[in-house]
Parts: sequence; structure tokens; C-alpha cells
Amino acid sequence: MEVEVRESEQELVQEKSDKNIVSKDKKLSWSELRALVSELRRQLSNLSTMVPTSFTFRTLQDGRTRIYFLSTPQNGWETTLLFTDIPNTNQPTSLRLQWQYVLESNFPCLSSGNRYSREEQLLWERKRLTTWGINSYEIHENSGKIVFPASSSLFQCVDSGFTNGQLFPTKLRMTSSGAKLNPQICPSNPEITYAHKGGRNLADDPLSAGVPSYVMQEEFCRYQGYWWQPVSVGGVYRILYEEVDDGEVKLFCFPLSQSDNGDVEEFRFPRAGCDNSKSYLKLVEFKLNDHLQIVDLCLLDLQFSLKVLFPWMEYMVRVGWTPDGEYIWVQLLDRKQQHLELVLLSLSNFTQDLPYFNSTCNMNNLTGSPIVQVIYTQESQYWVNVHDLLSFLPSEDHNEVNFIWANEDTGYRHLYLVTAQISSIANGVSEASQPTDYVFLAPKITSKVQLTSGDWEVMGQDIWIEPEKQLVYFMGLRESPLEKHLYVVSLKRPDEIRLLTRPGYSYVVEFNRDCSLLVTLYSNIRKPPACQVFRVDYNDWTVEGVKLTPFGYLVESPTSVLECYSPDLYTHKISSGHILHAMVFKPHYFEPGKKYPTILNVYGGPEVQLVSNTFKGMRQLRMHMLAARGYCVVAIDSRGSFHRGIQFEGYIKGKMGTVELKDQVEVLTWLANKLGYIDLDRVAIHGWSYGGYLSLMGLIHYPKVFKIAIAGAPVTNWNLYDTGYTERYMDLPVNNSDGYTEGSVLNFVHKFPDEENRLLIIHGLIDENVHFYHTSQLINSMIRAGKPYQLQIYPNERHSLRHLDSSKHYETTLLSFLQNNL
Repeated sequence: MEVEVRESEQELVQEKSDKNIVSKDKKLSWSELRALVSELRRQLSNLSTMVPTSFTFRTLQDGRTRIYFLSTPQNGWETTLLFTDIPNTNQPTSLRLQWQYVLESNFPCLSSGNRYSREEQLLWERKRLTTWGINSYEIHENSGKIVFPASSSLFQCVDSGFTNGQLFPTKLRMTSSGAKLNPQICPSNPEITYAHKGGRNLADDPLSAGVPSYVMQEEFCRYQGYWWQPVSVGGVYRILYEEVDDGEVKLFCFPLSQSDNGDVEEFRFPRAGCDNSKSYLKLVEFKLNDHLQIVDLCLLDLQFSLKVLFPWMEYMVRVGWTPDGEYIWVQLLDRKQQHLELVLLSLSNFTQDLPYFNSTCNMNNLTGSPIVQVIYTQESQYWVNVHDLLSFLPSEDHNEVNFIWANEDTGYRHLYLVTAQISSIANGVSEASQPTDYVFLAPKITSKVQLTSGDWEVMGQDIWIEPEKQLVYFMGLRESPLEKHLYVVSLKRPDEIRLLTRPGYSYVVEFNRDCSLLVTLYSNIRKPPACQVFRVDYNDWTVEGVKLTPFGYLVESPTSVLECYSPDLYTHKISSGHILHAMVFKPHYFEPGKKYPTILNVYGGPEVQLVSNTFKGMRQLRMHMLAARGYCVVAIDSRGSFHRGIQFEGYIKGKMGTVELKDQVEVLTWLANKLGYIDLDRVAIHGWSYGGYLSLMGLIHYPKVFKIAIAGAPVTNWNLYDTGYTERYMDLPVNNSDGYTEGSVLNFVHKFPDEENRLLIIHGLIDENVHFYHTSQLINSMIRAGKPYQLQIYPNERHSLRHLDSSKHYETTLLSFLQNNL
């Protein structure tokens, strides 16, 4: 493998010296630029490496551990399911672990986007997935049953673990039409699955079950809408599910350019200040007969809806079961997203709805008094950053719960061990007539211990707990905001934190269930990703007693990468006193003493970090492409960006489009003075989505800094964007009219330059996230103001360009516009 990498790099160097097409010395025609894009894509494919994701661990009968994962093998096009086996031994077996395909190579995952349903494509947009193929799967650990969605269908197969032969899945037969999304295997019985029935007209029926609303998926990253009870008691199976009512959410229609009949796509989209979807929690329970047929099926409703119990709630952001299956927990968030409550619901809160198929409901299984107990409350002067750091721990007292939680009360997200009481009803009320009979709104916290602290944040995705030693593993940014590392802290000795990964790299990790195996995926700015497996041993219960022993590499990093592919990182203290980070790609044919045209590649909005000590591979294809064409490319994380604490993020509160640009320009100017090769007379600003918005605002407010702007899928008026995102950062329009006015591109059209060829707008016509209406409103205003602009529309693209022909056309357009005008 290493020899092949070196040879390909030598070939690339030779190609660069031989091919005049890559030279920036002359202007190229459209045909030449189009050929250049294809050539650069071929050359830059060397940056593509196998990056495993979505790890699942399964212990086989002979003691081996089988690790399943998703990946696109190098030079492949589709994501598929693979595995590697870890022997039951205390010694590393080799430097290289062998991986194999789980599925037969001729299984029709289908690489053509036209064969995937609209629902699948939209889910990929919400999850920011970039490849076709298998993007999720479920494995039942004991039986080896595997279920996954692909090509609008649901497939299953069984991995016995005894052979290494590839499996050929069979399609699950369904009575319902429509896409099969988010399958989950019943944890106590792998023979049961559940799928949402779809295919109904949106205008005629706004109800859906088991699928979260658009805002919940896009802005709160919750993609699941139903949850199996983790244990089955008395042969009764239960599924908690969310029913979404979109009836008051405005319906928008987008033209389908591929249709000959003038067909349209329909979407429910709540604009800022408008009505959101309404969510209801329901329960379905059933039994199985001897033939594994579902019997005694019934539907249950909450006796009092969450909206009745908590009138202030707007969003149900997280839902789940306690490990024993006794309680349901929900996280409720208010509309301004500054108040969150964690609530426990006993099952006896659910009462019988209309019996399904006239079956007899198992109401006798829902015994005990109904209890609604708030166990934690969180407030923020900025907004509550919703996270996934909730884990319930065993408790010896039935009237209390122990759990690990995270908040940003100190300004940075940190972990806490919390004990809260569950109130009991003195009179044993079994059928409450008023919610006040059994609802306890004030949390009764008896203990709250801070486990981590400091001016750095704990990452918000995962924690792993070793219950016997009472050790908690987590990801954090203590060493640097540019590097994600693995740490361990003891519940017995809070705030004694130990770093377990190597500084100078940034990590993604995953543990098996008992925290005895660890998979790490890591890279830095100059080394492509490597994937390594470690065995985890424990000498004692302290953090110092944790020992990581390398087992082998699933993916090895190439020994060397051409220097031109690795940007340089810079740090600068701006006039406000804040430390900002920047990243600079030099032109591939860099000559000292020469100044180069520069592209400020901008995002600038919340929830995103562009600058980090990670390898910049194919996801940064266009940055590499611009550097190969002779441009200097700069990226800066300004105030408001991610992973710097809530106060740093909060600088954009109520005033998006202002402080970000000020910071970007200040750091860009500093870089130009420090480096000496940035030509400040030839700077372009280019970004997508929020970056497209800032590209427009940059040309408006800093026309002497930015010679040209290329704005992709830009927001032009925050009144037109969705509730969950916009109101989190800008409040409701009625409460912040000045902020919405100052943040609207449409109010500053008169300030756009009068010179031609300074503005290029790019937008997909069926963009369901930042609607094309944003651009059409801008164009109307530009026409009325007599301002010049150029527009490139992609009729068949959504918010991301997913088709290869569109991507190549966009890249050709980008290079052409820059070449001719910068």
C-alpha cells in the first residue's frame, strides 16, 4: 500500500510538470477549464482515503469480537457494510487488520440517485451525507440479524459469525408503500420491526408517525421518531412514537424540472415567526402468538398531552427510555430556546385510545400511579445547545434517579453527576382528573457533582461508562479547540481528568459495550486519517489505571503526502481580545516574493468549525482545486463559530451578519501583512449557505476589500428561513425587528457595486433548505435597483450539489468567473 501511494505521488508530480493545462499563466477557454476540472478531480482523488464510520461491536461464540462499520473503500463510489475480526488474545496479531465485505459485491446498492426515493434523498440532506449506498444499519448482537435501508426498500440478512463468506440480503416484504427509513430492531426480539406508512398527499393529510418534523431533523439533529422499550415484560412489546401534526405549517411547492407534466414537490416549512409542527407522544403495545404474528395490538395516548402539562414547550428535542424500561424521558425546549427541562414520564400516564383491530388492550400491564417528574431544568441567556450527553446510572433507591448530564452554566459544556428524587403520590392516585394531581415541575435534586471543568468544552455527542470501575470516557477540547481528544474521569474522584490520546492529532472514537475495546480514527493537518484498534485494560479503578494496548490498524495513513495539499494554521488575537484561528492553502506553484489572488472561503455561522488540526481531504476538494489553479485560499473561524464556548458563540446573538464579517476582514488583513503573498487588491469571498449569505454581505459592506463575491445558496432575508435556526440566534422577528433589518441582504441592495462581473449567485432550484425564493427576491431587488449580477441555476439540485455533472459544471463556472474577473 505504501509503495503504491509513493508511486502515485511521483506520477502526480510528473503530471504537474508535464501538463501545461494545470498552469495558471494563461487564461483558458470554457472547454479547457472543463477539461481541467476533470483532470484536477482525477489528480486530487489521491486525497481520498478509506474512512470507517458507524462502528458496531459484536462478541462471537468463540470469543472473537467482530467490528462492523460503514465505509467507501478507496476509489469506490458507494458506502457499504464491512467488518473486521479481533481475536480473543492479549497480544497484537499484526500491524494490519484485515477487513472484509459483509454483503456480496454484486448486491444492488445502486449508485444512481434517481433510484432513491425523495424521502431518502431528503434524509441525506438533513444528515449531510455525501455518498450513495448503505448509510445506516442495525445489528441484533445475539442473533446476528442485520437490517438496513437501501434503494427505497428494507433488507435483512443474518451473520452467523461462523463463516467469513459474504451475505446476500433479502428484501423485507411490506404492506406499506413509500420509503423505508430509520429501521430499528426490537432489542428483546429481532423478529419484530416497524416501519412508518407513507405516501400520502401532504395537503390532504398533515399527520405522520415515527418521523420527526423538518425542523427537528435539520436544526436539532434528531432523525428518529420512535423508540422500542428496551425490555419486554410479560410478553408485551411497546413502541413509543411521535405523531407530528403539520397542519398549521405552511406548504411550499417547488417545480420539478424533470417532469413533463408541470409536477411540483411539496414541503412543509415553518418560516421565522410562523407556526411550527405539533408533536404528540403515543404508545403502541402488542403481543406475539406462537406463529410470531402480532396480536392484542392497541394504541395509547398520554392522558394529558405534554403541551397541556408544559404550556411553554415548543420543541421535543430528545426522547428515550430509562435502561430498565420503567420510565420514558423527554427533553422539552421553549420557543426562544433558552429554557430546557428534562422530564420523566411513568407508563401509567398513557391511556387507551381507540382499540386497533378491536383487540383487547393490555392495560393491566400499565400499573401504578401516573407520575410526571421534572428532574433537571436548564436556562441560558444566549440559547441552549441541545446535546446527547445523557446517561442514566443504576440506583439502589427506587424513588431516585442518577444520571450524567452536561450544561454550559460555566460558559463551557461540562459533565455533571446528578441525583434527583422521584416524587410519590401520597394518596395513590390511579386515575387523575387534573394534571396537578401528579405533575412535579420543580426538580428535587439531592446531589449535583461537577465532573469536568475549565475554559474548554466537552463534545456533545457521546459518553461511554465503565460501570464496575465507575469511569466515564468522553471527547473534549482541553488541549486545543483545534483538536478533539479522548479523556477519562472517575465518578469517585471528580475533576481528575486524564488525556488518553496523542496531542498533535484530532480523534473520533468508539467503544464497545463494556469499554474493553476502542476504535480510534485520527489525523492531523499533514497526515491523512488512520484507524487503529486498542484493547482497554484496567489496573485499578483510577483514571491512571486505564491502559490502552494497540491491537492493529484497520486503515494506515500514507507515509507522506505532497506538502501542497497541507494548509498552514495560524492564530491571531483580534482587537476585541479574542483568539481566532485561520487556515491558509498556498498556491501549488508557490514562488516566494510573489503576491497571489486570494479566495476567502467563508462560512462564519454558528455550529460550524472550518479550522482544525485534521487532514483536509476530499471534503475540501474545491479548496485544493483552487490552490492547484494558483490561488491562495484562506478560511477563518470568526466569533460565533463552534467549539469555543457559549459566550464566544453568543456574539452573534440577535445580530447575524455583522461581527462575523468584521472578524474575517481583520484576520485576513493581518494574514496579508504577516505572510506577504496575499494580494489584497485581488480578494474574492466565496461561501455556501450561511457562507453564501456572508459573501453577499461582504460585497455590500466591504466592497473595497472584496473585488468579487461568489454566493452559493445564500440566505437573503432571515424572515424567510426556518424557525428552529433563525429564532435560536435572532429571536422571533417581532422581538428583534432591528436585528432582522440589519441582517437582511435585501435592505442593502443599493450598496452593491455598479461594476459588472463582481457578483455571481449560484442556487439549486429545488433547494428545500434555503429556498430559491431567497435568490429570486434578491434578483427582483437587484433589477429594481439597476444592479448587475450573474446567476447560475441548477434545476435538479437541492441545497447540496449531489450530481457529478452539476458539481463539475459549478467548478468550471467558479474557475471561469475567478479567472476572468479576479
